[in-house]
Amino acid sequence: MDCFPFLAVNLLLLLHSATMVLAQTAAAPGPSGPLNITAVLEKAGQFNTLIRLMKSTQIADQINNQLNNSNSGITVFAPTDNAFSNLPAGTLNSLTDQQKVALIQFHIIPSVITTPQFQTVSNPLRTQAGNSNNGQYPLNITSAGNQVNISTGVVNTTVSNTLYSGSQLAVYQVDKVLLPLAIFGTAAPAPAPEAEPSKSKKKAKAADEPTASPSKQSADVSSSFRFNWATEGMWVVLVISASFVWLDL
Repeated sequence: MDCFPFLAVNLLLLLHSATMVLAQTAAAPGPSGPLNITAVLEKAGQFNTLIRLMKSTQIADQINNQLNNSNSGITVFAPTDNAFSNLPAGTLNSLTDQQKVALIQFHIIPSVITTPQFQTVSNPLRTQAGNSNNGQYPLNITSAGNQVNISTGVVNTTVSNTLYSGSQLAVYQVDKVLLPLAIFGTAAPAPAPEAEPSKSKKKAKAADEPTASPSKQSADVSSSFRFNWATEGMWVVLVISASFVWLDL
């Protein structure tokens, strides 16, 4: 019985130590998994259309592969489902597979841009859709205070939220789909062909041309008559003269 208090104290100390070990184990963060762009968007919600397009074009796999197998970073501008819903009906269905790829790539910058860096970026930004210096995929960003403005030459919008910010990945919410000039720009209209003059104008032109007056026409007829009479009269005189000569013979 004398050893019971001693055993009880040891048991309490053992239980306390076990409790501390379990608490520390539960609090310790597990190893971070690989970066996954669709997981970021799914966690944020309201990006189902963008996720579907990223998967169908295989751009999601390309982004995840780049994030987890290289040191290069990526910035993604993520349009909400509402942004896609506000597009004219049939816009996405009218695009070819290649155009859908270019559209999603136009929302991706091949480097990490933090919020403070928006104030110092050089325009136009180069996207994965292609070189913006040729005027086909220009993406310009300006910053005024805490507001970040984005212009594509077709639409203007702002960054409305930061969905993810890390050393290799930055994802920003935008409330409009970024439409590139190369796909959605309006081409300059071709010059219209010159119209042929209408029949009424042709008739009017013909009516305007000067016509000979009646007096002039009469003078022309009279002159022609006199000329014919003089010619025929000369032949009559010659015939009569020849007749007299023949009689004399």
